[in-house]
Amino acid sequence: MEPEHRDEPHTPAPTLYPIGFAAGIACVLVGLIVSPRVIAPIGGAIAIVFAFLWVRDATREYRGAPAPVEPETRREAGLGDAPPIPAHHGEAAMPEPAPGEAFPRSRFLEASTLGFGAIIGGLVTVPVAVMALGPAFGKQGKHFVDLGPLTNFPEGEWRLATFFLDPGLGEVTRRTAYIRNNGTLGGKPSFTIISNRCAHLGCPVQPNGPVFDDQTKEVDTGGGERIKLIKMLPAGGFGCPCHGGQYDPEGNRTAGPPVRALDRYEYAIKNGHLILLKTFSVSHVDGSGKTATIHKYRLSGPGQHIDGWEQIFYPLQPPQ
Repeated sequence: MEPEHRDEPHTPAPTLYPIGFAAGIACVLVGLIVSPRVIAPIGGAIAIVFAFLWVRDATREYRGAPAPVEPETRREAGLGDAPPIPAHHGEAAMPEPAPGEAFPRSRFLEASTLGFGAIIGGLVTVPVAVMALGPAFGKQGKHFVDLGPLTNFPEGEWRLATFFLDPGLGEVTRRTAYIRNNGTLGGKPSFTIISNRCAHLGCPVQPNGPVFDDQTKEVDTGGGERIKLIKMLPAGGFGCPCHGGQYDPEGNRTAGPPVRALDRYEYAIKNGHLILLKTFSVSHVDGSGKTATIHKYRLSGPGQHIDGWEQIFYPLQPPQ
């Protein structure tokens, strides 16, 4: 007995378009972390192309011209010679429909479920998202430190300065900077202010020279803040005790695993006082002292390349 053939819908033939679309979405997600400017747009383009091809392939039967179908012809059954019954005579062919519900219960339950789900999802998601993402886009606390009058920094000498970015938060905000007075440039004081955070993994670098602890000076800058200044002589530059990174007196990497020069501080002179401002990253420094050319970049994390082709493998930094 031959199998019975019925008019059943045919499933679409296997295709690689969904796999390509999924690969594009995966590329977008990875690109948002690795390189939002390069990899993420490429993944988006791949996803869009394969999504278009997928939809085009799936709707091919609907977009084609329908096959011509010949109408079925039958002989009309004989009705005899009885006259038709007028429409206003006899009973109604169908009973009057009952009045429907203004808002069906099924629709109410559906809306209630979706509404409560949205409320619960918002209560769970919004606080977590605000706490996780809020600090990255908010103000990052105090960005200036008063290091006292310029007389604390004799021309041509180095000082090791320890201070608190925010004294109210205590030791967690303690920082160290290496400061040299370069004299005047264009009638304005010039300073070299280098951060002690290693550009490899963030360990504290140390001067490769003597530190004169007996010449320590504590400066009261007002407001209960005290700055400690120690004379030092980094004749050989700076070194990292953790992994052997080495830097010259201008902060340029000379040996070891660091990928760039040491970070530096911006500064300003206000009312005869030296004011530390924000930190910025440096790829390298040409020259020395007040005539140095600093290749300045936005502050980046330790171990992150800030120039060259390697920088495309690092995510964007949040606002500082």
